[in-house]
Amino acid sequence: MPMSFNQNVIEEFRANGGRVRGPFEGGDLLLLTTTGARSGRPHTVPLGYVRAEGLLLVVASAAGAPEHPQWYRNLLAHPVVRVEIGAEAFDSAGSGVEAFDTIAVPAEGDRRERLFAAVVRQAPGYGDYQAHTDRELPVVALERPEPPSVSPAPVVRNLADKLLEAHTWLRAQLRYIREEAHAHLPGRPAPLRLQLRQHCLAFCDGLTHHHTGEDTAVFPALARSHPELADVLARLDEQHRAIGRIKEELVALLAGIAVTEPERLRTELDRMSAELEAHLDFEEAELLPVLAGIPFPPTGRASARPAPNGSSPNGSSPNGSAPNGR
Repeated sequence: MPMSFNQNVIEEFRANGGRVRGPFEGGDLLLLTTTGARSGRPHTVPLGYVRAEGLLLVVASAAGAPEHPQWYRNLLAHPVVRVEIGAEAFDSAGSGVEAFDTIAVPAEGDRRERLFAAVVRQAPGYGDYQAHTDRELPVVALERPEPPSVSPAPVVRNLADKLLEAHTWLRAQLRYIREEAHAHLPGRPAPLRLQLRQHCLAFCDGLTHHHTGEDTAVFPALARSHPELADVLARLDEQHRAIGRIKEELVALLAGIAVTEPERLRTELDRMSAELEAHLDFEEAELLPVLAGIPFPPTGRASARPAPNGSSPNGSSPNGSAPNGR
């Protein structure tokens, strides 16, 4: 079967350090990998990008089509996305492709208008696309994770370190979105709605990823090698289920965040915080001594023992010619 146009661009991009030939040669291009809203499968598209106000931006133009492209619908469901971009775009050494995870946050209100105007100044083709459709073209900021607050970052030598790394990320993300939620008050600027939603969903995805890794790999392995932990693992399983129920309630609230009562959202986040902190504290007290004896990355016989699944997160060119994948 012949390779699709997009797939040809993707393969050439990866093989040539982010450079492609043909109509997109010299354009600012990246690869965006989203998780399918329904399928749950990865979906990669080549997109033009623009930098403005210190942000990496992509526009869901679909060349002015009447409907949003599929990749945009995907990132609304799963905000953590993978970006691949030529290393030279960051003044990095070498000529390869740099890949990293980001949280995709569509701009709203005055912020969207300001960013779209900045995009059009650099890439006038987007203005033409907007003129050909009644829908407002979404401008999406790809927020790269902040560098570790501790310098240098802690060294991961064993599974205890790996578990603490995942827990540190979860605690930091929950603290951040609780702070955002306190700004989600009547009369405050509207742009916080989607920003808060995307950050909350990214946290929920990370929590699911981490707990699924523990439930399917780590806990069964510990049950086999440390039968004395049976009661502890049963309690941890119960805590996962309780936290999962709160997470599902949060996700349901976020689906209608424009009409959600801010106080209810804050209450659910506070409940999640209390449950999660108690769970993480208990897990660390009970499992860290055992996990400290298992090297990470696994070596030799330890390779049969799974590691905790970490939870840190997974347009057009200026002349309007670069692909805006659908």
